[in-house]
Amino acid sequence: MSSSASRDELKAKLNLETSRIHWHELQTYFARGQVVNVAPELDLLDVATELSADNKSLFERWMTEGKVGAVTAETGQAWYDRNAELWAVVIAPWILVQDRSGHVLH
Repeated sequence: MSSSASRDELKAKLNLETSRIHWHELQTYFARGQVVNVAPELDLLDVATELSADNKSLFERWMTEGKVGAVTAETGQAWYDRNAELWAVVIAPWILVQDRSGHVLH
């Protein structure tokens, strides 16, 4: 999937599959370690597209920068306490989630 056209098509498809979900509904997946937290400053669809394209170098950079990674126990508990509503998209076996509640769009 190297052409920009195919990436754009994938991103459009993923956009249709992106939805809001409450954290309580993701507990089983969180317990299995399948939930990936995406920092609010990143575009969730860009991250999902790059994961689908198996862009390891970009993912490693995001992980090193702390922008993509496992949901920590502390974050999971905070989301649980307020049953946070998150944006989510599935890239099996992963569920990418993003908390945009405190993020102001520019």
